[in-house]
Amino acid sequence: MRMKQTPRLVLLTLTLGLVAGCTTTSRQAPVIERPVGSSTAKVRPAPVRTEEPRQDAKGTYTVRRGDTLLRIAFDHGQSYRDLVTWNNLADPDDIKVGQVLRVAPNERQSSSVVVTQPVPMPPETRPTVPRKTTPRADKKTVGEDMADARSDKAGERAETVAAANAAAPAAAVAVTGSRVGATVTATDDEKLSWMWPSDGRIIATFDEGKNKGIDIAGRAGQQVMAAGAGKVMYAGSGIRGYGNLVIVKHSNSLLSAYAHNRAIVVKEGDNVAKGQVIAEMGDSDAETVKLHFEIRQQGKPVDPSRFLPSR
Repeated sequence: MRMKQTPRLVLLTLTLGLVAGCTTTSRQAPVIERPVGSSTAKVRPAPVRTEEPRQDAKGTYTVRRGDTLLRIAFDHGQSYRDLVTWNNLADPDDIKVGQVLRVAPNERQSSSVVVTQPVPMPPETRPTVPRKTTPRADKKTVGEDMADARSDKAGERAETVAAANAAAPAAAVAVTGSRVGATVTATDDEKLSWMWPSDGRIIATFDEGKNKGIDIAGRAGQQVMAAGAGKVMYAGSGIRGYGNLVIVKHSNSLLSAYAHNRAIVVKEGDNVAKGQVIAEMGDSDAETVKLHFEIRQQGKPVDPSRFLPSR
């Protein structure tokens, strides 16, 4: 009996081993149901939406960390006093990060600004004075009366031309900015006359992003002159990195800056002529004695060589 049961036990053991093997194989390769056509599709992560940085509205600027009102005004080609007025600031030093400032006048403020470009005035109209008549012993002919009338009209025309010629020099003075309160409009930028602000070797040229102007080497106390006629918009040391700084506004869109001076000989609000001494060269907030000279158009630094004469 035991001999007959042994083959059955062997057969049962083999059967259980085969079943176990199938079970193990099924665990290693499970069957997963997939939608039709998805077997070859690549699963890509959903794109992450990033919020774009907010751009300042036209004519405004959002205060960043480290900003000062002087620096903001300089970077936008404006007077810091105008920024105080346009933004109704009680304290120019009290500006906060995230505060939105107006850096250009709005329509209402623009309408209240005095026009700086001289407007041609019509010829002066003189009141008509009745001519006195005196009795004459003789009587003129019709031809003589017409000659007198032509003479009178010629005299009036001469007076009109003389009045216009007298007004022309005053208009020319206003265009050059040499008279108090006179500046030039942006349309006259190309009419401005420029000169080098100081003698010396150029030790650094304009490089957008690195050097916003040119550096001119010199000796301490050397004269620094206005490169063009204009009005002193700032004179002081309130902008970090520039030392004793003079800023001259030449038109509604152009200004020039003179940095690292030893001394400043003009004050804010002064009208200066081209070539007028405005400072003495020095090394304030600089490692060596030099003049750092910039020209800014609409607040953006531009290459001064575009304006200065060749030498």
